[in-house]
Amino acid sequence: MARTELPAPVVRPGSEKDRRGGPPPPLHGLQRDLEARVDGEVRFDAGSRGAYSTDASNYRQVPLGVVVPRTVEAATEAMLVCRDHGAVVLPRGGGTSLGGQGTNAAVVIDCSKYLTALLSVDPVERTCWVEPGIVLDDLNEQLAPHGLGFGPRPATHNHCTLGGMIGDNSCGSTAQRTGKTVDNVLALEVMLPDGTHLELAETPPEDLQRILAHGGRPAEIHRQLRDLVTLYGDGIRSQFPRIPRRVSGYNLDSLLPEFGFNPARALVGTEGTCVLVLRAKLQLMPVVPATAAVLLGYADLGSSGDDVPTVLEHAPVALEGFDQRIISYQGAKHLNSAAIERFPEGPEAWLLVQFGADTAAAARRKAAGFADAARHFDTGPTISMYDDEAQQEQLWQIREAALGTAAHVPGLPTMWPGWEDSAVPPDRLGEYLRGLRGLYEEFGYGDASIYGHFGQGCVHSRIPFDLTSEEGIAAFRAFMDRAARFVVSLGGSLSGEHGDGQARAELLPLMYGPDLITAFARFKAVFDPGNRMNPGMMAAPYRIDENLRLGTGYQPRQLETHFSYPDDGGIEQGQAGGRQGLHLAELLAAALHGDEAAGMAPEDAYGQRLRAPRLGPVIVLGVAAAAGTAGLRRLLRGGLPGRTRA
Repeated sequence: MARTELPAPVVRPGSEKDRRGGPPPPLHGLQRDLEARVDGEVRFDAGSRGAYSTDASNYRQVPLGVVVPRTVEAATEAMLVCRDHGAVVLPRGGGTSLGGQGTNAAVVIDCSKYLTALLSVDPVERTCWVEPGIVLDDLNEQLAPHGLGFGPRPATHNHCTLGGMIGDNSCGSTAQRTGKTVDNVLALEVMLPDGTHLELAETPPEDLQRILAHGGRPAEIHRQLRDLVTLYGDGIRSQFPRIPRRVSGYNLDSLLPEFGFNPARALVGTEGTCVLVLRAKLQLMPVVPATAAVLLGYADLGSSGDDVPTVLEHAPVALEGFDQRIISYQGAKHLNSAAIERFPEGPEAWLLVQFGADTAAAARRKAAGFADAARHFDTGPTISMYDDEAQQEQLWQIREAALGTAAHVPGLPTMWPGWEDSAVPPDRLGEYLRGLRGLYEEFGYGDASIYGHFGQGCVHSRIPFDLTSEEGIAAFRAFMDRAARFVVSLGGSLSGEHGDGQARAELLPLMYGPDLITAFARFKAVFDPGNRMNPGMMAAPYRIDENLRLGTGYQPRQLETHFSYPDDGGIEQGQAGGRQGLHLAELLAAALHGDEAAGMAPEDAYGQRLRAPRLGPVIVLGVAAAAGTAGLRRLLRGGLPGRTRA
């Protein structure tokens, strides 16, 4: 067999200039050529760059500019312009990345506005071709008449794009039945930073020989990938965790001959560090027609994890878990109250177990059979069955609201991602949950909530890191190191679906060792030897405490506010803003209801209160809008502060 030299691995030199692949190009010439050659929106204004400077993570980097191509051909032209100028490129989906892979000092290519087409569907083969900007819910809505859908369904399903899902190897609760995104990608049409255009898929030996014989850049890439997996194959087989949610690192296992030598699947989860995805061929799954759910309540979180292997024996289509903090925090924010009221009192942790079938009666029988079995669990969980579709939807709203709910809780510090996506073998989940809770308590992070896709050992969390002081950031680093070593000791993965990005890539050597880290860097170099595709992620990564959106220099402006929301843990009433907020609340109440105690009609009560506080016209307009049409009429009759009556 002919051999080829593997490319040198991309590295992380000491200087910022070298790490980004050289100095940034002059922006004027880059912007000029993008505007001249690309059919799309070219945004180099400060507002657009600021809007794209962060994602859902702890990190922030201001991009060079933003390109929103109108066609796939325009996206490829943008890549060529960036190549000609030596500009770094960041492909971006819905901007929901929690690991920081959606932010970089690069030209952002955003396909989510125009490249949203479902190109073709084959209902017999259960496949489709899509453009990368299509949103998951939009895709599944168009597939619904065929009784098909794309299987993985993250909680961000109403705004995440398929390109972003491919970039991060997304999963969601449905992955219990359907697998990860990598398991559902059949082929990718991609463009490399040097302008090479490729269609990649599973490549049997005879197809590989034909590609190699044809020569050119495609042959070079396939030859290097073959030699890479030959050189590092034993390490890939022995050191990649064999768990349902191993998402950290590059998917080099997809290049193993026993898995079909599939370069397309190897590119899933590369976080935009290798190629720009132009089109994707997806495997589709039949939609589950009917479901029923069982909610199990536990005395502690570890016990819920202990029961996961037993629950899996009953073949649920989804198995989610969350602690009581998720319920308490939603209660504090008055969210999902109707569903929460149905929860039994007492448990500190929950498993949500869903069963699917062709009919509602069959799903109900599966759930009832499981509920009977659960009554014999040694852990003694409470058992509640939900076969009503609306009630099940309410349960899922609680689960899907977990991230947003836990991020900002009245009276508590802001909760951050960072260690929000670890995964372990499901049979060690109870052990991991107890150890993780112990780490939280040791580091003073006891308010952190825990939830996730427990059926696949994937654990999500929001943690009250202090990311603004030197001491807090040092504690953050120390915790991340301890947590990473702990999850690796259990045979787990740093990430179970969110990817590594800037949040975890620095810690990958703890999981894979130096040889496979070199293999990752060489894999990236096969496609991007100049390190111009989203650099600083996965291979040759940034530090986990680098590019923080807050950091020790974070000094936001302190503004006087008008609304206080005292019943929701807002500003103290004694503060000026609180007094202003109370005045506004009184003004709104007057516009709606008048003053019964004084016997005043709404118009008169509104007019009296209007003259009392010092409110600006814009704020009063907001009050009137909140009061509806009647409130607006009263506003017009009462006039604005400092204005004459109309």
